[in-house]
Amino acid sequence: MRTMNEFFKVCRTPELAAEVTLQPMRRYNGLLDASIIFSDILVVPQAMGLEVQMIKGKGPHFPEPLDTPKDMARLVDMESGYNVDDKLGYVYEAITLTRKLLDGQAPLFGFIGAPWTLMAYMVEGGGSKTFERSKKWLYLYPKESHELLDRITTVSIEFLKGQVRAGAQLVQVFDSWAGVLSPEDFMEFSFPYMKRIAKELKNAYPEIPTVAFPKGLHEPELEAMALDTEYTALSIDWTLDPEKVIDSLGEKMKATGRTLVLQGNLDPTVLFAEPEVIARRVEVMCKKFKKCQHIANLGHGMMPGHDPEHLRVFLEAVHKYSKV
Repeated sequence: MRTMNEFFKVCRTPELAAEVTLQPMRRYNGLLDASIIFSDILVVPQAMGLEVQMIKGKGPHFPEPLDTPKDMARLVDMESGYNVDDKLGYVYEAITLTRKLLDGQAPLFGFIGAPWTLMAYMVEGGGSKTFERSKKWLYLYPKESHELLDRITTVSIEFLKGQVRAGAQLVQVFDSWAGVLSPEDFMEFSFPYMKRIAKELKNAYPEIPTVAFPKGLHEPELEAMALDTEYTALSIDWTLDPEKVIDSLGEKMKATGRTLVLQGNLDPTVLFAEPEVIARRVEVMCKKFKKCQHIANLGHGMMPGHDPEHLRVFLEAVHKYSKV
């Protein structure tokens, strides 16, 4: 379907987004415990007034990124009747339609990108190996960086609330570029906004589980995410040893009356291996998470070159070894 339609056209067409969301559920019938709405974290910058293109083979591209704080004037005026629901209602429609079509088969995730990750894309103009432009903003324009992050956070919270109203039963916040920041910069420019998102969503919808994925984050910042925010679960990537994370955080979480819930964390490149290797690595992963509540998953997204049947091997192995 993606080859027949421009990427963001699929995102903006509820019927197409619902169909793409449901395809894995049909293909891996009975193996998936949840579904996630087909969309993209960059619909938020679009809703804020920036053009975003998805270039085949290259990924997201902003023709006119934010070069200096003066360019923030090109963003929508939040004080002049701006309505997030008007801009992103097509996502809500897709969620409502997908919930109807799922018919209770599995819960449906909604999601957003974390404010720092969205800011990085908006300033870099796309992905980056060094993140020089966006990190330079933090040092040259710290006040304006916080202003931009605050504006992104405000839109993101309203967007998440709208997804829940539309039918999302869980939500996830993806901080894909958390790991490119120093510990100090993460705590200043990402953590407060991640924390605010969890707090405001819990205040509005206390029954909705929330998952944070600060990719590349290590301790003690991961500890701050676990102990000092209201996320229900943390997703970790393959660079972290689950046993060490559990040993470090399990008792501290228990002391606060909360339960440590982790999601992850198989390296996605393992899916290029032979089926028996995949199954063996899944067995090891499941054993490492046995001392905490675990949502089995990859440590990041799948890759274009992956064989979908190798994902089936992963899912079948999870069902086998998570019940041992």
